[in-house]
Amino acid sequence: SGVAWNESQHCRLLAGLVPDQFQMCRRNIEVMRSIVLAAHRTKSVCQQTFADMRWNCSSIRHAPSFGPDLLKGTRESAFVHALAAAAVAHTIAQACASGELPLCSCSSVPSELPGPGFRWGGCGDNLAYGLQLGAAFADSPLKSGKQGTGALKAMNLHNNAVGRQVVSDSLDTKCKCHGVSGSCSVKTCWKGLPKLEEIASDLKSKYLAAIKVSHRLMGPRRQLIAKETGVRAVQEADLVYLISSPDYCTPNPHQGSLGTQDRHCNKTSVGSDSCNLLCCGRGYNTYTEEVVERCHCRYHWCCYVVCKRCWRKVERYVCK
Repeated sequence: SGVAWNESQHCRLLAGLVPDQFQMCRRNIEVMRSIVLAAHRTKSVCQQTFADMRWNCSSIRHAPSFGPDLLKGTRESAFVHALAAAAVAHTIAQACASGELPLCSCSSVPSELPGPGFRWGGCGDNLAYGLQLGAAFADSPLKSGKQGTGALKAMNLHNNAVGRQVVSDSLDTKCKCHGVSGSCSVKTCWKGLPKLEEIASDLKSKYLAAIKVSHRLMGPRRQLIAKETGVRAVQEADLVYLISSPDYCTPNPHQGSLGTQDRHCNKTSVGSDSCNLLCCGRGYNTYTEEVVERCHCRYHWCCYVVCKRCWRKVERYVCK
């Protein structure tokens, strides 16, 4: 991330690029800053999104050296691929709109007619360019002849497409008001993307509803088919996976599980962060911690706030 990304020889500093990615890096060197940023955002947003679950996305910390659970076609691997593909398209689209990339700029004016009370203007996120370059970069390793089995490649390509589709579906109309004294007599609108955290939240819902599949020959070509009977057919919007995940309760380096020992849990919750679920029935330890907070804050004219410091004891719960 400390590289200037202004000379093509910098592409050699990124380990693990397949030839097509390396050539894309050399041809589009100015885009690499966005791609590296997308990788960092994928790691941080994934860990934030799953902070309250047994699998807390710890497997992604040492990317691109993934843990075993992200190399074998698990549900977690499906989410990470979808989020990474979404992050690349999202980051490039917003970099175009912010003027960071010389080969693209704002999106074109939407074809739909503006609604009553507003006009198209501003600088929309260039989703078309983000999707095009994002797909070219993220899908290249899966289309090369080296990485993984046919089933795993098909799964990851499918999930990459799901991630990009969620980004496309999230494009929304954003507006800014103009007028005397803050009135909204004139409103300018454009098409913009939400934060990556919102896209990750949508993908988490798909992760929870992901379908286990097998890669079977159906007619002239192989397709991803639901493995269990009675399950609906796989749709383009579904995340899919090939093998069941470990339960992540106990450490198992061969499966990529770090276990949940010493994880903080919520005693009063009934969700995934509850001490019962997060600690896998092993119980938890309770300890008291003293925290410092701002308190008794008062506003002084003009214009600052003065607060005191208060100490408060809180109970913490940690999985055994």
